[in-house]
Amino acid sequence: MSAVSYNRGVSYCGIEEPAEWPPRGLPRTSREPGPVPWLERPPAVIPIDVGRQLLVDEFLIADSTLQRVFHTPELHEANPVLVPETPLEMNFGMCPVACPFKDGAFYDPADGLFKLWYHAGWFDGTALATSRDGINWERPNLDVEPGTNRVLPLRPRFQRDGVGVWLDLETERADERFKMFAYHRERGGGYRYGELGGPHTTNEWTGGHVYASPDGIHWTERAATGAGGDNTTIFYNPFRKRWVYSVRTSEPKVGRLRGYREHEDLFAGAAWEREEIAHWSGADDLDPPSPEHGHQTQLYNIDAVGYESLMLGFFMIHRGPPNEICDEGGFPKITELLVGYSRDGFHFDRRDRSPIVAGTHRLRDWNCDYIHSCGGCCLIVGDKLHIYFGAFSGVSPKYGTHMYAGGNTGLATLRRDGFVSHNAGAEGGVLTTRPLRFSGSHLFVNAAAAGGELRAEVLDEAGNAIERLGREHCAPVTGDATQQAVTWGNGGTLEKVAGRPVRLRFHLRDAALYSFWVSPDRSGASHGYVAAGGPGFTAATDTVGQG
Repeated sequence: MSAVSYNRGVSYCGIEEPAEWPPRGLPRTSREPGPVPWLERPPAVIPIDVGRQLLVDEFLIADSTLQRVFHTPELHEANPVLVPETPLEMNFGMCPVACPFKDGAFYDPADGLFKLWYHAGWFDGTALATSRDGINWERPNLDVEPGTNRVLPLRPRFQRDGVGVWLDLETERADERFKMFAYHRERGGGYRYGELGGPHTTNEWTGGHVYASPDGIHWTERAATGAGGDNTTIFYNPFRKRWVYSVRTSEPKVGRLRGYREHEDLFAGAAWEREEIAHWSGADDLDPPSPEHGHQTQLYNIDAVGYESLMLGFFMIHRGPPNEICDEGGFPKITELLVGYSRDGFHFDRRDRSPIVAGTHRLRDWNCDYIHSCGGCCLIVGDKLHIYFGAFSGVSPKYGTHMYAGGNTGLATLRRDGFVSHNAGAEGGVLTTRPLRFSGSHLFVNAAAAGGELRAEVLDEAGNAIERLGREHCAPVTGDATQQAVTWGNGGTLEKVAGRPVRLRFHLRDAALYSFWVSPDRSGASHGYVAAGGPGFTAATDTVGQG
């Protein structure tokens, strides 16, 4: 598959890694959902020292009488939080754009700023906006192109397409604190929506360039990549300590697909041969087409990030119509964001196929369609997750409407860990985990129990409650908060079971459980990954908790 040497052995959640990595994945023409090996063959004892344990699948659950509920983010009342305004963004009135086209949104603890890299003007530029609160954004006047907030200068003969930006808080090199992949199209002519020419290269299977920067503003090109399609992007898997190129590929019968390329060094891993790109994923029969148009569904992109104890993936599903129909009709393509969860970074569980962000399908609405995920996927802002995305209205001052006009930045919010909850009504319910092992001594839950209660007990390998850690000794959790301590009276403490295989059993009444974790700190620090960061976090992991 590749000459690159990959990590071998047991992964961060106790899963045995296959001899061949990355796996070869599904046949390229498959339309069936792929197998998820870590659900089919979970480890006998699951280590949970890293991060909040989200109950998004059956990986942690032995049995449950609770109801699983999937939750959808809410659009923020300030939307859209960024719209085309500057000459760069207005694109001479043709296709105004001011939104992430992958790009990236991160919180930088070095200066306490939210930072958004975004597509400024269709195929025109890559720009930077900053914010103190993640809602109100400013465009700094930068020296890359004075009078603008552009961070990549115009490149002769080339126009930008998909871009991926990453704030690397684990690097020891100050000059590589920020990393970028940019796909460049060779300028063409004769196409009506860009002064600099059309979107199509003379060779569609081309590639891009990777850059490094100390400040996210001044970038140095480090390498050219191997061949790949447009909308290729990058992300970092902190569990495997590997950089991943999420490569756009395609097949005649199924259209857009995703290829996978990983390497411990983003720049050294940029050189690849086409056959070294492993087939990764595609849309399947559980991704239905738009009922209005009926065209084949395709996978437009996968963005992913380490969030607490797992990899969170945003799948950009294209429901049609094809480009030529949208171009002729002057309306955006229909794409939506769906979520998946992974314990190895390659296989994703996608049991909920409802979109977490979708367009209105009403031409001229700021979020009509063509929804794009943003590099970093989400930020943690207090008790909420901030999910930034690109959305297109189709409004063009010059053409009236156009498929690539009116790119705006949207913000959706969700309860922290809030993708899935397990709920009980007045009659109550119980959830029991598989055998777990931890080294901490403080149990916390993210639970909504206002008006009800949650209690926990610790079970030994025989399924019996451990002395002083039973349900009857547990102080009821009755609040609604994303971090609440679970305690036992009569001297009950988790210290005596640390390092031993145990199960946790949660008893709920009129309550909902989102996640749990065992921390070594009374602060509740999970020591899990914090996605694209957020106020209060100073590193790539949660070392602070909520006090």
